[in-house]
Amino acid sequence: MVYMWGQNSAGQCAIANQHHVPEPTPVSISDSETSPLLSVRILQLACGEEHTLALSISREIWAWGTGCQLGLITTTFPVTKPQKVEHLAGRVVLQVACGDSHSLALVQCLPSQDVKPVPERCNHCSQLLITMTDKEDHVIISDSHCCPLGVALSETQAESHDAITPSTGESLESKNLSKSQGGEKKTLRENGLSVASEVNIENMQPVNAEATHPEQEITEATGIPILGNVPLFPDNHVEKACLQKLSDDSLQGHPETGGEVEVAQSLTEEPNPSLPSPPTTSTSALNSLVVSCASAVGVRVAATYEAGALSLKKVMNFYSIAPCESGLQSGNASLGPEGLKDSREEQVKLESMQGKKSSSLVDIREEESEGVSRRLSLPGLLSQVSPRLLRKAARAKTRTVVLTPTYSGEADALLPSLRTEVWTWGKGKEGQLGHGDVLPRLQPLCVKCLDGKEVIQLAAGGHHSLALTAKSQVYSWGSNTFGQLGHSDSPTTIPRLAKVCDENGIWSIAAGQDYSLFLADTDDFQPGLYYSGRQEPAESDHDICTKTASLLGSCSKLGYISSVTAGKNSCLALVDKNIMGYIASLHELATTERRFYSKLSDIKSQILRPLLGLENLGTTTTVQLLQDVASRFSKLCYLIGQHGASLSSFLHGIKEAKSLAILKHASLFLDSYTEYCTSITNFVVMGGFQLLAKPATDFLNKNQELLQDLSEVNEENIQLVELLNTLFFLPIRRLHNYARVLLKLATCFEVTSPEYHKLQDSSSCYETLALHLGRKRKEAEYTLGFWKTFPGKMTDSLRKPERRLICESSNRALSLQHAGRFSVNWFILFNDSLVHAQFSTHHIFPLSTLWVEPISEEVGSVNGLKITTPEEQFILVSSTPQEKTKWLRAISQAVDQALRGMSDFPPYGSGSSVPRQEPPISRSARYTFYKDPRLKDAIYDGRWLSGKPHGRGTLKWTDGKMYSGMFRNGLEDGYGEYKVPNKALNKDDHYVGYWKEGKMCGQGVYSYANGEVYEGCFQDNMRHGHGLLRSGKLTSSSPSMFIGQWVMDKKSGYGVFDDITRGEKYMGMWQDDMCQGNGVVVTQFGLYYEGTFSLNKMMGTGILLSEDDTVYEGEFSDDWTLNGKGTLTMPNGDYIEGLFNGEWGSGIKITGTYFKPSLYESEKDRPKILRKLGNLAVPADEKWKAVFEECWHQLGCENPGQGELWKAWDNIAVALTTNRRQHRDSPEILSRSHTQTLESLEFIPQHVGGAFTVEKYDEIKKYLIKACDTPLHPLCRLIETLVAVYRMTYVGVGANRRLLQEAVKEIQSYLKRIFQLVRFLFPDLPEEGSTIPLSVPLPQERKSFCTGKSDSRSESPEPGYVVTSSGLLLPVLLPRLYPPLFMLYALENDREEDIYWECVLRLNKQPDTALLSFLGVQRKFWPVTLSVFGDTKKVLPTTKDSCFASAVECLQQISTTFTPSDKLKVIHQTFEEISQSVLATLQEDFLWSMDDLFPVFLYVVLRARIRNLGSEVHLIEDLMDPYLQHGEQGIMFTTLKACYFQFQGEKLNKTPPPRNPNGVGIRDCIGSSPFPGGAKKNPPPPPKATEDLVLLHASSTDGAAPELLKGPRRRSREEASWGSTERCHWFPGCTCPIQDHLLRAHVWPQRWGREPQTRRGASGASWEVCEYSELLVISVLLALTGSLLKNQIVP
Repeated sequence: MVYMWGQNSAGQCAIANQHHVPEPTPVSISDSETSPLLSVRILQLACGEEHTLALSISREIWAWGTGCQLGLITTTFPVTKPQKVEHLAGRVVLQVACGDSHSLALVQCLPSQDVKPVPERCNHCSQLLITMTDKEDHVIISDSHCCPLGVALSETQAESHDAITPSTGESLESKNLSKSQGGEKKTLRENGLSVASEVNIENMQPVNAEATHPEQEITEATGIPILGNVPLFPDNHVEKACLQKLSDDSLQGHPETGGEVEVAQSLTEEPNPSLPSPPTTSTSALNSLVVSCASAVGVRVAATYEAGALSLKKVMNFYSIAPCESGLQSGNASLGPEGLKDSREEQVKLESMQGKKSSSLVDIREEESEGVSRRLSLPGLLSQVSPRLLRKAARAKTRTVVLTPTYSGEADALLPSLRTEVWTWGKGKEGQLGHGDVLPRLQPLCVKCLDGKEVIQLAAGGHHSLALTAKSQVYSWGSNTFGQLGHSDSPTTIPRLAKVCDENGIWSIAAGQDYSLFLADTDDFQPGLYYSGRQEPAESDHDICTKTASLLGSCSKLGYISSVTAGKNSCLALVDKNIMGYIASLHELATTERRFYSKLSDIKSQILRPLLGLENLGTTTTVQLLQDVASRFSKLCYLIGQHGASLSSFLHGIKEAKSLAILKHASLFLDSYTEYCTSITNFVVMGGFQLLAKPATDFLNKNQELLQDLSEVNEENIQLVELLNTLFFLPIRRLHNYARVLLKLATCFEVTSPEYHKLQDSSSCYETLALHLGRKRKEAEYTLGFWKTFPGKMTDSLRKPERRLICESSNRALSLQHAGRFSVNWFILFNDSLVHAQFSTHHIFPLSTLWVEPISEEVGSVNGLKITTPEEQFILVSSTPQEKTKWLRAISQAVDQALRGMSDFPPYGSGSSVPRQEPPISRSARYTFYKDPRLKDAIYDGRWLSGKPHGRGTLKWTDGKMYSGMFRNGLEDGYGEYKVPNKALNKDDHYVGYWKEGKMCGQGVYSYANGEVYEGCFQDNMRHGHGLLRSGKLTSSSPSMFIGQWVMDKKSGYGVFDDITRGEKYMGMWQDDMCQGNGVVVTQFGLYYEGTFSLNKMMGTGILLSEDDTVYEGEFSDDWTLNGKGTLTMPNGDYIEGLFNGEWGSGIKITGTYFKPSLYESEKDRPKILRKLGNLAVPADEKWKAVFEECWHQLGCENPGQGELWKAWDNIAVALTTNRRQHRDSPEILSRSHTQTLESLEFIPQHVGGAFTVEKYDEIKKYLIKACDTPLHPLCRLIETLVAVYRMTYVGVGANRRLLQEAVKEIQSYLKRIFQLVRFLFPDLPEEGSTIPLSVPLPQERKSFCTGKSDSRSESPEPGYVVTSSGLLLPVLLPRLYPPLFMLYALENDREEDIYWECVLRLNKQPDTALLSFLGVQRKFWPVTLSVFGDTKKVLPTTKDSCFASAVECLQQISTTFTPSDKLKVIHQTFEEISQSVLATLQEDFLWSMDDLFPVFLYVVLRARIRNLGSEVHLIEDLMDPYLQHGEQGIMFTTLKACYFQFQGEKLNKTPPPRNPNGVGIRDCIGSSPFPGGAKKNPPPPPKATEDLVLLHASSTDGAAPELLKGPRRRSREEASWGSTERCHWFPGCTCPIQDHLLRAHVWPQRWGREPQTRRGASGASWEVCEYSELLVISVLLALTGSLLKNQIVP
C-alpha cells in the first residue's frame, strides 16, 4: 500500500485540489485494463519535485504529478490518478529514480531473439534516418534526423498514439527551450555555427601499452567530434561563457591541431608523451578518416560531415590524432585553459562537448583489436569517395573476434541480470537525460552509450544523474555546477566516468540536490563514504563545492554502513552492528567478490581479447580450445559480476545467511568453475600456452608488468608461459576464499544451529572442489609432460584435449604374455582408453568396452591380468604382485570413471568422494568394430556383457545397414528392427520382428523396397511357415495378396492367392511358388472353378459353375479352357454330353448329345452336380496346417499333442512376460485392463486330480475368454491368425455363395483342432460330446416356460453340461468370423429371402387385430389393453405394432447375437415373453397347443421384421450343438424355421387368394379370415394321441416316402377306431387316408400356390402333396400327433 504526504501543488501526492497533504494518505493504484479492477502492488517509490514514480511488483512504472518527466501520453496536468507508463510496458524495469524534473529507469535488456533490426525510416514521421549525399568535393553522411517527439515510436505505439501530433511535440519543445534561453531562439544557419555529435567506438584495443592504467578498460569509447546541425546556445553570451568554462577541460595537443578531442567515455586523463605527427598529405588523411569511419560502422555511419563549415585543411588538422590514441590518454590533472586557434574549431569542440543528439543513437562497436588503428589510403580528393565506395570499404573482410559475456538463462533467473539499459525522460536543459543534448523528452528514451556497461543502480539528483556499474564504476552526467558529477566542474550531456577513488570500488550511490554520495570499499573491508558537490559554508556567505570526491572521515567511525540515501539537502546512512564478526565477514565476501570481478574483467579485456586477436595462433584445434577457454572465462566472469551485484543488494537487506547465493545456488557456481577448469586444463594438455608464446611474444613482453600484476606473481625471472598459466588458473583460487569466508560465517552461529551446518557443508564442498580442480591441473601438467617425451609420430593420433595419463609401462613393469623375444610392448593407461604400442604401431582399447579380471593361481600365471575386449582377449603379466594389484586397481578405477563420465567430482552435499566400485560386467557403451569380417567398421551402441553385445542395442554398418533391437552373446537375438538400403531403388528394405542367433527367425514383418510386404514366420533369414505377402498397391500394375504356407522362401502347402488385377482368387495347394494340387478359383464375375492344378494351370477333370447355375463337369486344359469330355447342365435341367473345346465366355465348340428330360422318374435321375461341389477342393482339415503347427511349436511340441504339459505352460508364461516387457512403452497395445488380465494369465491353472466338475469347466471357459482377448497369448495369436486367413479367403472376390459350405466346414475344422489344443493344456477336459456329472443334482421337477406346471425330465443334460467344441470355443471364435460368414449366408439365401421379405412387408401393413384374425389367433389370446409408459390403453382396430411388443423386441435381438446358442436363447426367451403376455391377458393357467401357439408365433415373427431371417435360420442349423436338436430349444427353433418357410411359400397377390369351393382352407380351420367371405365352420377336432407317442422321421435318398421308424407306440382306443378308409377332416380336397397323415402331412395345394404332385405312400396308395418345406411338414405332423413338448401342448 502506498501512503503520501507533503507538498501537492503539482498533484505529486495523487490528490486533486489540495496543495498540501498534512498526514499520510493512501494512494489507490489500480489497473484499468483488468476487469474487475485489480489493485497494483508496489515494489519501489521515487519522488521528484513535481512528480512521483512507482515500480509495481509486475515491473511496470506508474506515474502521477505534472510535467513531461511523467512519460505519459497526455497534455492535461496535473495527473492525480496514477497512470501506467505505456512506453515501457512489457519490459522488465528493475529500478526507478526521480530528479527535480527528470526520471530514470533501469530496464533489463530484451532477449537477443526479441531485438528488432533498426528500421531505415522513422516510424513516426516516415523520414529517412540516414542520408548520404555525394557532392563535388565532399560526402555528407548524416543521421541527423530529429523526430519532433524526440523518440521513434514502434509501429504499434505509433498507431495507438496518433493523437499526439508532431506539431504538439514541437510546440512543447520550443516552449521549454524558449523558457530556458530567455525566449531568444536562433538557428544554426543564422549564427553560422555547426554542431558536432559524438560517435562512440567501443571495445578498442590499446596500442600504447606503457600508458595503460591497471584499471583501464579496453572497451572505453573515444569521442570523435563530427559536425551536426542541432541548435545549441544560440545566444552569443551564453556561448562564450560555455566556451570559457569548457576550455579548462580541453586537452593540449600538437600546435597544428589546435587541441585534442575530449574522450567521451572518460578514462584517466593524462598527457601522452608521444603523440603521432600529422599525415603528410591532407587528402589521404581525410580519406582515411572517412573510410575508416565507414569501415567501422558499415553503411549506417552515425555521424554528419558538413564540409561547408570547415576547410579541408582544418578538418585534416583537427582529425590528425587517431581516435584510439586519443582514447588512451590517462591522468588526473587537467591542463589549464589556452586561447583557441580558430573560432570555428572552438565551435566544433563546443558542440562536441554537448554530445550526441537524441536521434544519433547508433552505438558503434569495434570488436577487433587492431581495427581502430587500421587506415585505408584512397587516391584522389574526397570527391572521389562516393557512397558506393564507402559501402564497399565498409564490407571489407576483416577478422573479427567477438568476446561478449556468455549469458546463462539459469543464472539470469536466479541472480541479478547485468544486461541492463538506462532509460531517461523529462526536462534536459542541464543535460541530465544523457542523450547528448538539452532537449526535453516526453517519453522514455534509451541512453545508448550506457549499453553494455552493466549498470546495476541509478540515482537522480536535482539536475544530474548517476549510474553504478557492476565493475564498481560510476557514470555521471548533467549539471556540474558544484562538482557533483565527481570528475570536473564542466557539465556534460552524456555519461562520463566519475573519478571518486582510484583503487577502491564503489558499490552504492545516492544523489541529492547538488551533491552525490558514493559508498566505496576500503582496505579493511569497512565501507567508506565519499562526498562530492555543494557544501554549506561554515562562516562565509558563499557556498563552497568539492571539485573532487572526498572521503567523509567522520562517517568511518559509525561502523559498517550498509546503505545511504540522499534528499534535497539531507542525507542518511544505515549502519549495521558487527556482532561476532558476522557483518565484517559479509562485507569481506562482497568486497573481495567485486574486486575479483574487476580483476577478471581486466584479464578479459586487456589480456584475453588481445590474444584472440593475434594472427597465426596455431592449428584449428588450438584456436578452438582458446575460444572455448574464452567462452568459459566470460561465462564465469559474468556469473561473478552477478554475484557481486547480488551481494551488494544482499547488504542492503536483512542479511540472512541462508539467503546467500553461494549457498542457495551452489550448484551453479560449482558447475561454472568445473566447466572453466575443464576447458583450461584441456588447453594445457594440448600445449596451448607454449603455442601462444611465439605469436604473442611481443604483446607479452610489452605487458609483462601488467601480467604480473594481474596474476599476483612477484617473481622477476618467471617465464611468460608460466605467467600465463598462473594467470588463467587464477579463478580456481577463488574457491579457497569462498570456503574460508563461509567457515568464518559459520563460527558466528551455534554449532547446533541449521545455519552452522549449512555453512559448514558449503565450505567443505567449495574446498573439496578446489582440491579436486587442483588435482585436475596436476593431471593436465603430468599429461603434458608425457606428451613431450612421447614419440612424435603417434602423438597426433593419440593426443586429445580431454585425454589424461594415468600410468604407463615404460619401466617394463607390465608385459604381454607369450610375447616374442624381440617384441616391444608398451601399455599406456589413459582415462578413456588402454593403448598397446608396438614399435611404430599402436592399438587403442576404449575403457568403456574393456573388462579386466585377475587370473587365479590355478591357471598358472600368478601375476596375470586377463583383458577382454569385444574382438580381442589377452593376458598381461606384471613383474610383482604389488604391480599386479596396482594395475588392476588403476584399470578398474579408470573403467569405472569412464563409465560414470569424465567428471569424478562428488555431487553437491555429499561432503566426500563417492566410494570406488568395481566396474559392472553388464554396461552400456559404444564401440566400432575393426576385426570381425561381418561387423568390420560397424558401430554398436548399447548393452554389453563380458565383451559381447548383450541386451538392447543399435548396430550400424558403413554401407547403411542398421539393426536396432535385442542381442544375445554378440548376435542378434530377440525382437529387433533391421534396415538394408536398396541402392537401385533408393529405398530401404525394412524388417521388424524376431531373431535367433543372428538370423531372422520367428514372427516378423519385412517391407521390401519394391513395395512388397511380408508378414509371417521366418527361419534362417527365409520365409518359412505361415505368412502373408502383399505385392504392389491398388494403383500399381500387378497388385496381389497371398496368405498361406511357405517353405524355404517359397509358397508350399495350402494358401490363398488374391489376384486383384484379374479379379480372381485361388484357394488350394502350392509347391515351389506354383499352384499344384486341388484347388478352387472364384472370379469377380461369379464363376466358380474346382479341380486339380499343375504348374499354375487347371488340368484334368474339374467343375465350372457360373452365376446362373450353369454347370460344366469335365476335362480342362490351360487357362480355364474346356478341352475334352464333359457334361454341360443348364439351369432348367437340360444338359449336353460330348466333347468340348474353347474358353468359357468366348465361344465353345461342342460335339455331343443334347438331353431335355421333362420329368424324372426318381431322385436318382436328377443331376447331382451341385451336391458334388467341394469334392475336388482341399479338405478343411488340410487347410492352415502351418498356423496350428506354429502354435504347437510355441507350446514346445514338435507334433500336435506330443509334448510335455509343464513345458507348454512355461512357454506360455515366458511369452506373456517377454512380450509384456517388449510392449511396456506401448500403451496403445496394452491397456490397463489387458495388463490386469496378463497378470491373471501368468498363473497356471491347476486342475489335476479329482472328478471334472461343471465349476472346472467354467474356469476353463473363462480362461479361454481371457486368453483369446490378450494379444500376447499364444492362443490369442492363433485365433487372430485364423480370423485373418478366414477374412482373406471369404472377403472380396471370395464372397461367393458357392463357398458357403466350405466356409462352414472350415469353422468346424477350426473348432476341432483348437479343441485338441485346449485338451492338451487341460488334460482333465472330457472328450467331445461327453457329459459332465453334476456336483449338485437338479431338482426332480422344473417349471414349464408357459404354464408353471412341473414336468419330469428324461432328455439329455442341460445345455452347457455337455462338452462340445462349439459350446466351448464358438463364443470366442464366431464373433470375429461373423461378418464374412453371414455375408455368405445372405448371398446364398438372397432369392428366397426376397420372397420372404416381400410377404413380411405386405402383411405388416395390416393393423394388429386384422393381422391376428388373418393368422388365426384365437380371440382369447388377443390383448385387450396395452401398457405404454405406465399408461393403460385399449387396443383399437387401428392399433398397430403394439400387441406382443415385448416378444417382438426380444426376437429382434436375434440379429445382435453371434453364436447359435445365444440365438437359441433369444428364441426361447421370445416364447417366454409370449406366454407371459397371454398369461397376463387370461389371468389363469392354461395349456398351449401347437394350434394355439403357432399362429401367435407367426404374428411375432412378422412384426419382428428380421431382414435376413433365412440366413439366421441356416446359420443356427449348421452350427448348433447336435444335442440341442431334440430338446426344448430345438423344437422352438424348428417352429421358427417353419414360420420362415411358410412366409416364403405364401403367394403374394394384391387380392386375397381364391377360396376352395369344396371346403375350407387351413386359415379357416384356425381362425377367421380378414378377407371377404367370412370364416367357414370349424372342422371336427383332430384325434387325440397318447402321451408317449414318439415319432421319428428320416429322409429317404431313394425317393420313397418316409415311414414310422423304431420307437414304442401304444395305440389308444380313439386311435384304434380310425379306419383305413377314413378320410382327412382337416385338409379339404385331400383324398389320402388318415394314416398317411401320420407319415407325411400336406396342405391344400391351391391355398399355397403350388401344383400338387402325386406320391406313393407306404401302403401303396397315392396321394397329392404340396411341394413344401419338410420342416413345415414336420411341425404340422407333430401338432397332429400331439407329441410336441410331451404333456405341455395338447391337441
